[in-house]
Amino acid sequence: MSDSTAGSQQTGTASARPAGALEKKLRRKILALSIAAALGGFLFGFDSSVINGAVQAIEADFGLTDLPLLSGFVVACALLGCAIGAWFAGRIADRIGRIPVMLIGSALFLISSVGSAFAFATWDLIIWRVLGGLGIGIASVIAPAYISEIAPKAVRGSLASLQQLAITLGIFAALLSNALIAGAAGGANEPFWFNGDAWRWMFAVAVIPAAIYGILALRLPESPRYLAGKGRRDDARRVLASVTTDSEVDNALKEIEDSIAKDKEYARTGSLRGKLLGLMPVVWIGILLSVFQQLVGINVIFYYSTTLWNSVGFDIGNANTSFIISVVTSVINVAVTFIAIFLVDKVGRRPLLLVGSAGMAVSLGAMALAFTQAVPGVDGAAPTLPGAWGIIALAGANLFVVFFGATWGPIVWVLLGEIFPNRIRGKALGVAAAAQWLANFAITETFPGLSGFSLGFTYGLYTLFAVLSFVFVFFAVPETKGRSLESMDDLSPARQRRRERADAQKATTAS
Repeated sequence: MSDSTAGSQQTGTASARPAGALEKKLRRKILALSIAAALGGFLFGFDSSVINGAVQAIEADFGLTDLPLLSGFVVACALLGCAIGAWFAGRIADRIGRIPVMLIGSALFLISSVGSAFAFATWDLIIWRVLGGLGIGIASVIAPAYISEIAPKAVRGSLASLQQLAITLGIFAALLSNALIAGAAGGANEPFWFNGDAWRWMFAVAVIPAAIYGILALRLPESPRYLAGKGRRDDARRVLASVTTDSEVDNALKEIEDSIAKDKEYARTGSLRGKLLGLMPVVWIGILLSVFQQLVGINVIFYYSTTLWNSVGFDIGNANTSFIISVVTSVINVAVTFIAIFLVDKVGRRPLLLVGSAGMAVSLGAMALAFTQAVPGVDGAAPTLPGAWGIIALAGANLFVVFFGATWGPIVWVLLGEIFPNRIRGKALGVAAAAQWLANFAITETFPGLSGFSLGFTYGLYTLFAVLSFVFVFFAVPETKGRSLESMDDLSPARQRRRERADAQKATTAS
């Protein structure tokens, strides 16, 4: 995957080779680079699920059984680390490059995995969890930025969607490894290899993907847009020559350099400051995309799905049943991500988001309606759903996962990687990702209290956010399909609609 062999041959050389074979070779390399970069998403998915398999054993070992708030913080504290890591990742990447920051993220997660495995008290486990969160937050910013900067615009959306696919695969891998380790040991708190508790080995296993991510990052070429911005023109050309046809290298490099020159000419800086509540409008678009992705309550389905399944009558106290339920949800999430990968560069970002918002609103609304019919449990037991309402709630939950996984899950990462102008991409993506992690933390922490008040009200609230997300996308989110990253300065839904009307009028006049 190294760019050391990439040449800067001229157009005539390219024409001497079969165009189809050359294009296939380039696409394979770009896909490999994107997969390697997206492994940061795998770390996020893995970490978010591995703790769920270990939390009960941790409560028993560290005396947290009667301290639910502290136990919940042990689970959620990594999200705060993620927000901090995401906030600073873009700024650091703009200074030292994308690849060094990937290596920092890999190292932090690897150290966190080892530290968590050897944790001896609650306070030091929290430290290791936050440290791992820093690494995940860094990876969540760098992966979409790097993929969008190195991928050709024609396939940029599908390749950027690999970030969400990696997240879903990470969730599934953690569930599987937890089940295998707990099954072999006879329980999460039973001794496993070298007499270490099984839950400690669940954390230790994360060393493997962390190390693979770091090793692959060492072999990735630096972003050509970062290199050009630092005046390393020959290096930028060499990377571009390795991922695009020779006839397109000069045009691609010129477009990048023109964008940089234009920023200097108009004295544009990397500041995010603007007239809209102190920030540029495009930064607010990124923040709201991130926040809405979480406010619809997707993590509630993954973190607290047992509440729903128990209400329908499943024995979630049975370990096998709980595992099967989690696997079914994870497999659905992985499978539907391929829908986005296939469609994002064909139909565009906005149509997929609008369909996703509408679908999520309907499915969440069905769940909210179902839970208004719930029969309260006795002595603190979960409420039950009588008759067909249980089936409606289950269908709504799974349809919600389908609509989210095929649209808002991957497409938000695509847009975050490409919507910002070059001069602010790192910083703006960091701010948007930090907002996403904070929203994730807020939803995760508030669900137990809200559900205790009323599950119908809770899912009704998520339904409202889904409706608002539709309105937001319709009026504020621009289409980026087929546009170069250097053209993102000229990006707004209103401007796009004016261009479309002007093009339509020209076509009518010409006919």
